[in-house]
Amino acid sequence: MHPRLAELDWANTRIGEISLRRRLEPTTKTEVYEVKLGDEYLMSSMFTVAEEELARLTLAALPDAPLDVVVGGLGLGYTARAALADARVRSLIVVEALAPVIDWHRRELLPQARALTTDPRTTLLEGDFFALLRDGAGFDPAAPDRLFDAILVDIDHSPVNVLDPTHADLYTPTGLRRLGSRLRPGGAFGLWSDDEPDDAFLAVLRQCFVAATAHVVTFANPLTRGSSANTLYVATTAG
Repeated sequence: MHPRLAELDWANTRIGEISLRRRLEPTTKTEVYEVKLGDEYLMSSMFTVAEEELARLTLAALPDAPLDVVVGGLGLGYTARAALADARVRSLIVVEALAPVIDWHRRELLPQARALTTDPRTTLLEGDFFALLRDGAGFDPAAPDRLFDAILVDIDHSPVNVLDPTHADLYTPTGLRRLGSRLRPGGAFGLWSDDEPDDAFLAVLRQCFVAATAHVVTFANPLTRGSSANTLYVATTAG
């Protein structure tokens, strides 16, 4: 029998103390995994619908052909595993800035971690997604100029609520065009946001990509006995 609350691991990082906890959620009687940054909740296994839809919706915008995919932000692994569930995906690079998060998966402290870490298509890359993009190093150390069919990002709370000030430039025309230059013709960019659709950001996306859409994904929230929602932005480059 698991204790009601267990801290599975914690570590000091450049952005603060990060911890992984497992607890029994009394409202659903289920086991929940949570990541906290200091006293702030970063992610929870209670709410994964939008993280999985980020992969499904973005990849749905692509043709029926082999796909090379980048995921910015490993987290609890839901976006990455949803991408691997698409049979078209032939390679997946997951960029994660915090070494402990990669370590949790490799040590299988998280359920279903093995499905991700043992898939031969997966590469877990420790690195700052934003810096790799900004500095031109790219997402494949063996091929700095490599292009991809899809880039999925779930790192910040939203385009205007970032975890670190150095992330903010991604959400500008310069940053978005830089990201678009890493996509193949007809490629797709997907972004998770905790906020409602932002018309100003959508307008910037449409400046930088051929098409862009905001999708509102709703899901049951047992804590409020109602529903909650996230926003997913999907933008595509010219074919």
